[in-house]
Amino acid sequence: MADELALLREVANDPDGYVRSWKQRTGGKAVGLFPMNFPAEIAHAAGVLPVVIQENREPDVHGRHLLAEFYCGYSRNLADQAAKGNLEIYDGFLLADHCIQLLGAVDVVRAELPDRPLYFGQLEPSLDKAAEAVPAKIRAFVAELEALTGTRITDDALSVSIALHNENRRLLRGLFAARRTGGSSLSATDLQVLVKSSMVMDKAEHTEALRAIRAEPAEAGGRVRVHLSGHFCHAPKPELLQAIEDCGAVVVDDDLYHGNRYLTTDVAEGIDPVVALADWYLRRDADLPCPTRVKHETDWEDQLVQSVQVSGAQAVIVLMAKFCEPHMLYYPELRRRLIESGVPHLLLETEHEGVPVESIRTRVEALLERVRRTQFVSS
Repeated sequence: MADELALLREVANDPDGYVRSWKQRTGGKAVGLFPMNFPAEIAHAAGVLPVVIQENREPDVHGRHLLAEFYCGYSRNLADQAAKGNLEIYDGFLLADHCIQLLGAVDVVRAELPDRPLYFGQLEPSLDKAAEAVPAKIRAFVAELEALTGTRITDDALSVSIALHNENRRLLRGLFAARRTGGSSLSATDLQVLVKSSMVMDKAEHTEALRAIRAEPAEAGGRVRVHLSGHFCHAPKPELLQAIEDCGAVVVDDDLYHGNRYLTTDVAEGIDPVVALADWYLRRDADLPCPTRVKHETDWEDQLVQSVQVSGAQAVIVLMAKFCEPHMLYYPELRRRLIESGVPHLLLETEHEGVPVESIRTRVEALLERVRRTQFVSS
């Protein structure tokens, strides 16, 4: 288990290195996917390596000059990577999500890498009216990847890819479920490594490594049970997750993109794979609502409170990327619902340049102390 986790951590820490190595040893192509909803199964079925482009840890040299200051750190970092030539490892780029800031970064990628094909097929954000339109978009993705690779994508190839991705998600869900006891040997940073590496690696390789990983029981030690919420598109800094747990918390659940949001929904097997992928997109919001999507019968705040009740979390820590407009607009609803439900919570704003760890420790410690005092009074 230690060897496999070390391998996945190496990939999570250096995604570009893995992509270069994979291309060198396979002679294959790699495509960069922009978060959060492009169905990677299609690219995999075409025989290319689909990679969700990760935020890197390099200082932002060009991003602030190419995009306005009010763009989120992930968007500016994408622009920075493009300007530095880091994204030249990809043979094309695919985008399914409409985000004004992300589209700004994509425009920079297009300008910096004019010889790379880039396809934007927006999946409808209003899900109540999307049932008929989404299958056509999925077919357009298939056609685009066929043109990019020169390979016909058959239903059989899609079905094989869907089954492999489902197995990968199921293995991840099993490891995530084990932490809800609060006594898993896998920390929040370990679980983030598992998801981040899944977004980058060849799915067969990653799935093989996951099979060897076990969440052994560990003593929770009376730590406060916490739910982490938010943080779309890119992963929270590992030192932030470490600081939260060092303060005496144990993360028992989350709705992060580099967490449950990525692995919640499987694609149906045994039916037309295009229909199945369209249904996967439509069901993702029902399984874990997202503020970038509109579906009137699902609400993120209700799902969050329900998750807290199921996991037994004693507090919620909201991780908000600075200038993330969908999250900023939705947060007041989350805050109101958490207050109404009597769930203590803390909002932490994050930025690409880093997080003031000591300040965060102080605020997290205050939250945990409030939880313990409330428990003491109620008992």
